[in-house]
Amino acid sequence: MNKHIVKDFEAGQRLDKLLSQILNISRAKIQTMFKDNLIFVDGKIAKASLKLSEGQVISFQDYEVPDLRVEPEAIDLDIIYEDEDVIIVNMPIGMVVQPANGHYQGTLVNALLYHFAKLSSLAGTIRPGIVHRIDKETSGLIMVAKNDAAHLALAKQLKEKSVYRRYLALVQGEVPHNEGSIKAPIGRLKSNRKKMAVVADGKDAVTHFKVLERFNGYTLLECLLESGRTHQIRVHLQYIKFPVVGDALYGSKKAPYKEQLLHAESLAFKHPRSGEMLKVQAPLPAYFEEALKNLREKAQL
Repeated sequence: MNKHIVKDFEAGQRLDKLLSQILNISRAKIQTMFKDNLIFVDGKIAKASLKLSEGQVISFQDYEVPDLRVEPEAIDLDIIYEDEDVIIVNMPIGMVVQPANGHYQGTLVNALLYHFAKLSSLAGTIRPGIVHRIDKETSGLIMVAKNDAAHLALAKQLKEKSVYRRYLALVQGEVPHNEGSIKAPIGRLKSNRKKMAVVADGKDAVTHFKVLERFNGYTLLECLLESGRTHQIRVHLQYIKFPVVGDALYGSKKAPYKEQLLHAESLAFKHPRSGEMLKVQAPLPAYFEEALKNLREKAQL
C-alpha cells in the first residue's frame, strides 16, 4: 500500500485530480481504481470527488503503469535567474513542462535533471522541482524549486495569489477598453476534454488586462493573473471575443501567424529564503517581436 500525505498547497483539490498527477495516469484509470475500492483517505474508502485537507493520508494499491523514469537530456536552457533555492527558466514555445502521454522526452524536466543535481521532491519523480506550469504553446518564465522548503514557500505564495505574473498577448480585434478585468469561472469542457471554457460550475478565475498598443485589427495587451487556471488567459480572452493570435485551440485557425503570441514576460515573488522581493523579466521571442514590427510598419503606411 502506497501513502501520500496531503501538503498545504494540495489542500482543496479533488482526490481524483491529485492522484492523477501523483501517479501520472489518466483520470479514467483513476476512476477504475475508485470503482475497485483501491483508494483510501485516513483509512476509509474514499470518493473521487472528495476535497482534500492538509495532513490527510491518502493510501492506494499499486496500479500497473508503464515505467516512466525520467531520463536527463542535454537540452539547452535559458536560465534567467538561479541561486541555491530557485531557478527561473525562460521556456521556449513548444516545450512541454513535464513528461506525460505522448511527451516522454524533450521536456523541461528532462533538461532540468541534466543541468541540476538536486531539485525539490514534493511534486514527485515525474515533476521534480516543478512549482507551476505554462502551456506548451506559451513562451516565457517558469519557477523551479531546488529544495522542498523553497517549493513549499513558492507554492504557498501561488495559493495566496501573491505572485506577480505579467503576460504579453497579441489578440485578434481592437479592444475598445483601455483596461479591465475578466472574472469568469473556468472548467473543463465536457464535449472536448482537451479544452477549457467559462462554465457555471468552474473554478473562480480572474484576469486583469491593459491595452499597451493598438493596430489595425489587433491589440497588444498586458495580462496579469490573479488566479492560475489551466489555459486561463487564452480562455478568458476568447470569452470576451478577442482570442490570442496563433491560438489554434481557442482562436482562429486562419490567423496569419503560426506561433501563439502569448508570453509570460515577468515574475515577482518573495524569495523563499531571504523574504526579499525578486522580480525577473524575459524578452519577447524573436517571432513575437517580428509580428509587432510588421504591424507597426503597416500602421505607418
